[in-house]
Amino acid sequence: MTGNPSSELVIVSLYPRDMNIYGDRGNVLSLVRRARAHGFAPRIVEVNPGDPMPDRVDIVIGGGGQDSGQGRVADDLQHRADELRDLATSGVPMLMICGLFQLFGHRFVTQTGSELKGIGVLDVETRGGDERMIGNIVLHSDEFGEIIGYENHSGNTKLGPGSQPLGRVLQGSGNNPDDGTEGARTGNVIGSYLHGALLPKNPAISDFLIGTAAERRYGSFAPSAAMPESVERARASAKRRPR
Repeated sequence: MTGNPSSELVIVSLYPRDMNIYGDRGNVLSLVRRARAHGFAPRIVEVNPGDPMPDRVDIVIGGGGQDSGQGRVADDLQHRADELRDLATSGVPMLMICGLFQLFGHRFVTQTGSELKGIGVLDVETRGGDERMIGNIVLHSDEFGEIIGYENHSGNTKLGPGSQPLGRVLQGSGNNPDDGTEGARTGNVIGSYLHGALLPKNPAISDFLIGTAAERRYGSFAPSAAMPESVERARASAKRRPR
C-alpha cells in the first residue's frame, strides 16, 4: 500500500550526521517502510546542529555515536531543549538510541569525570563504566513482547522514578550490569541501548511510534500491515546467536 499525501507523517531524524553508528539510520528507513505499509506518506526531515526543526513534527528518531559525536551535538541539544521537552509533553512519540538516550536524560558523566548535560526528557542518569556491555540482547516487555537487539556500550544508566524500563533483560546486560533493566520510557518517549538496528527486528515498536503519531495527528489508527516472514526469521536467527 502506498501512502496518501493527505496522511503525511513528518519524521525528524535528529543529528544523523553525528549520531549514526551500528546501523541506527536503519531505524529511520525501517520506520518509513512500515509507515508506508500502513498507508501513510512519511516525510523525513534531517535536523543537524544549527538546523531548524520543521513546523510540524510527528515522530522524532535519534541514534548513537562516539563520545566525540555526543560532544558535538550536546550544546545544540541544549539550545533546542525547551522545544523537544514541549514536543514530548504534547505526546509526540520519540525513539532515542544509545548516545541520545543518555543525553535525553539528566546527565552523562564520562569515565574521566567530565559531564555532558542532558535535557531531562527521560528520568535517567548515566556514568561511564569500566565494563563494555556488548552482544546480542533479548528483553521482555509487557507492551511490545519480546524485543531483540544488539548492545555495545560502557555507560551505566540508572532510572529514576519518572521513567519505567523499556523491558526486562532475558539475555544480555541492559542499562547496567546490576538491575536487569534495559532502556527507559516516559510517556511516548523511548530510550534504549539496542542497536542492530532496533526497529527492523521489532515492528511492534515501529507500530507504536506510527500509531501514536497517527492518533495524535489524525485522531485514529487502523493497523494494516502484518509482520513480514523475513522479520520473523531475522528475530529467530538473532536469538540463536551467542553473545
